[in-house]
Order: sequence, then C-alpha cells, then structure tokens
Amino acid sequence: MTPADLLTDAFGRIRGLAYRVLDGLDDDALAHRPGPDANPIGWLVWHSFRVQDDHVADVAGTEQVWTAQGFAGRFALAYDDAATGYAQSSADVGAFAATAELLAGYADAVTEATLGYVKGLAPDDLDRVVDTSWDPPVTLGVRLVSVVGDDFQHLGQAAYVKGLPSA
Repeated sequence: MTPADLLTDAFGRIRGLAYRVLDGLDDDALAHRPGPDANPIGWLVWHSFRVQDDHVADVAGTEQVWTAQGFAGRFALAYDDAATGYAQSSADVGAFAATAELLAGYADAVTEATLGYVKGLAPDDLDRVVDTSWDPPVTLGVRLVSVVGDDFQHLGQAAYVKGLPSA
C-alpha cells in the first residue's frame, strides 16, 4: 500500500462516517444542541468538511470547493465565505442551519477534490514543508494526517450527539 492509497482510504472512510451520521436526521436533529453551548450535528459535519476543504485546497494550490462549486451560496450562512468554524462564538454555531442533503453534497464534493489530490501524491511529496509558522515546520504528510484526525474527532462527536436520546 502506498501513502496515496492509505490517504485515499482514510478520506473515503471520513465520507462514509459522515453519511452514517447524517442518515435519517431531519433539520431539527441536525440543529439540536445537547447543551447551551454544545456543537450541533449539522455544524460538526459542516466544520469537518470546511476544514478539510480549506487545508487541502491550501496545500494543493486550488480554490476551495466551498466557493469554486458555489456551496457558500447554497448554504447561505451568515458567515464570511472564509469561515471554517474555527474560533466561532456559541451564537455563530447556534445560527448554523443546513439540510442533511446539502451537507452530504458538500461532503461528496470535498471528498472528491481531496481524493483527486491525494491519489497523485508520491511518497516524497509528503516531506514537503507546507507551513513554516510552526516549530518544527509542518510537512504535507503531517498536515494531511492532522486533517484526518480532526475529521474523525468531529464526526465522532456528531455520531455521539446523534446517539443521545434527545437528538
């Protein structure tokens, strides 16, 4: 198995987990917050794919799917188009609203863009430094593994909230 094969499998699993989380949820369940400042399922799914979209587009040198394919307009959120959910206030998170169908469509589009990029990576590509603001500098391999970890963490949170009795 090559590093590209491994990353392709990981990002494919992320999409599959998102589908399982979204399955059977209506708009109310997607917006439900199990606590006053807790993140709702819909926001967690959106945030996962916004971060993936942002980070992969950055290292690939491409425009984000969010804007390139018109998802920013389709979601019509009261956020700046550059927002990924990072450092949003509780009020910002609470203002999120989207359908499962729209979230799944965005997950598909981001996954396809990500897979298109990672499938072309050679093992040596993973050693390329992509962010010098950290010590040590962040390589492409570390950045992609970070995205995978973040996605699984947030989608796991969404799956947990889905399993709560009031979701």
